[in-house]
Amino acid sequence: MTRSSMFKRVAQATIALSATLFAFGCATTETSVAPISASLSSMSAAEKAKFEQDRQAILAMAGDYYVTFDFRETVALTPGYELKKPKVSGADEIVRVVEDRGDFISLQHILVMKMGGAPIVTKHWRQDWQYQPADVLTFIGGNAWEKRPVSVTERAGKWSQNVYQVEDSPRYGAVGAWTHGNGVSQWTPPAEMRPLPRRDQTTRKDYDAVLAVNRHTITPFGWVQEEENSKLVLRGDRHHVLVREIGVNSYKRVDPLPKDGDDYWNATKEFWSHIRKEWAALEAKGPFGLTVQGEPEPLYIPILDLADNIQAGKITTEAAVVEAQKVMAELTTTNIGTLAERISKATTPAQGYAEAASK
Repeated sequence: MTRSSMFKRVAQATIALSATLFAFGCATTETSVAPISASLSSMSAAEKAKFEQDRQAILAMAGDYYVTFDFRETVALTPGYELKKPKVSGADEIVRVVEDRGDFISLQHILVMKMGGAPIVTKHWRQDWQYQPADVLTFIGGNAWEKRPVSVTERAGKWSQNVYQVEDSPRYGAVGAWTHGNGVSQWTPPAEMRPLPRRDQTTRKDYDAVLAVNRHTITPFGWVQEEENSKLVLRGDRHHVLVREIGVNSYKRVDPLPKDGDDYWNATKEFWSHIRKEWAALEAKGPFGLTVQGEPEPLYIPILDLADNIQAGKITTEAAVVEAQKVMAELTTTNIGTLAERISKATTPAQGYAEAASK
């Protein structure tokens, strides 16, 4: 089975896409916690206690899980639109701590499944958490992103969550505060724009972005990601909401999963470290985007294939990084044009709505 066909089957099967750390612990980090920075060392005792509560909540998301993905459209807001059927699926997934520097924590998700008795491992999304961030990754539509400065007032006591896709390209970011009232730890940011989820990116062309509130809550059984999504049409003179949707991704802690996911990560983590640095360098240049619209298969399939070949011993990490750099250079740009220009390359309103209506 090719990586492309396998990934499509995985996407269709899994994403239509803690008991607390104190009780269960979390995955071993790849780097030790760095000393707290000078700005954090000047915090009051109460601020330090809150900061540590926040950290434990983030670290509690690491572990082994069975994940249920449940997305349901709820309110049609465009004349003639009919709600689509709910998309519900599930998968085994491990979440590992990639890095913990105290005020920065990176968590990598990896899907671990079996098809026909054979293990299937797919690198999934990554979430990076930064305390009191100077900036946050922002999706600006049409497969383009920029870093938005975060004022001192806005970031005080808060964490940003930046989310990245399977090949470590950016997806979306937001800034919010962790709260721990009434025995519940949760993080709730304001609504921020994000690209279409893969469950719709591969099947629909009738909307262009999602305006989402993305809540993370630590639960007795693991954790839950709740989404309140407005599907946005950004074409033409009148931008509007097509439909609203709710999503609940439930991460239920399970006994340790087969080691296939960790084997994959241990064999490829050096490669992915280089890839993260490549994306970070591109982010630092200012607004940037992809040269392809819609589902960026030409970008992520070759890079995922390179990681597979590293694990299989078919290519060295160094050689794979060079090949990945070529793919990224071809399919990324800092000359992003206007939103209208980018959206027009993805679809036309008439074509997109007609195709979606037939689903």
